[in-house]
Amino acid sequence: MRGLHRRTILAALLAAPGIASAQGARPRAAPRASLPLVVLDPGHGGADPGAIGPGGTQEKRITLALALELKRQLEGQGRVRVALTRSRDVFVPLKRRVELAREREAALLLSLHADSLPPGQPPLRGASVYTLSETATDPLAAALARRENLADRAGGLRLPSVSPEVQRILLSLMRQETRAGSERLARLAVNALDGDVPLLQQPLRRAQFVVLKAPDVPAALVECGFLSHPGDEQALRRPEHRARVAAALAEAVGGFVGRRVAA
Repeated sequence: MRGLHRRTILAALLAAPGIASAQGARPRAAPRASLPLVVLDPGHGGADPGAIGPGGTQEKRITLALALELKRQLEGQGRVRVALTRSRDVFVPLKRRVELAREREAALLLSLHADSLPPGQPPLRGASVYTLSETATDPLAAALARRENLADRAGGLRLPSVSPEVQRILLSLMRQETRAGSERLARLAVNALDGDVPLLQQPLRRAQFVVLKAPDVPAALVECGFLSHPGDEQALRRPEHRARVAAALAEAVGGFVGRRVAA
């Protein structure tokens, strides 16, 4: 089943004997011909500024500026459509961010953040890319996920009205494909960022981020640097640096979507 699109999996299972009748044999409207949709998720917003650097730089402003630049570059390539979970300084619950990607059947969700360490900890600098895992790769990843997830909790998944056994099969297949896609997206992002942007020593990481929990949308969370590090804070404030980050991420998205369409 590896490499099949989630709708192909659903169609195959729902066509099995006994399942079509459980669904009432209602045909689903054909998807409209369009470019793949990429959902960009600028972290935090509104009353929640996210991380704040020693120079007063707010994460919510950096991530929105980066998302808008990445949107501009992606749309300039003409290979994808782009939507943002927020396009201005407003608060959007984590659950809603995931729902927006799922409702629109996005090809991928890319969440943009900037990290920060509490005072007194050894300074860290560099970008990293996260995918979902029940077990964090290290204490830093676990602590970051706990901070980001405080806003709200993940919602449930609506599955077709079929037997519990078939639902378990559907969910398992969805998660397998989505996890493989998320890992591929994250690797592409790390490879594209390497050389243009400082990276953590272990840039590919895993943690339980709520925003990555959609079972049917490949997703990755990019920490673009540490606002608690003066070097990263100053770099992220510069439009030319954000443009380099955006160019690397646009390259990763293009590679991901190109392979997905070819499959």
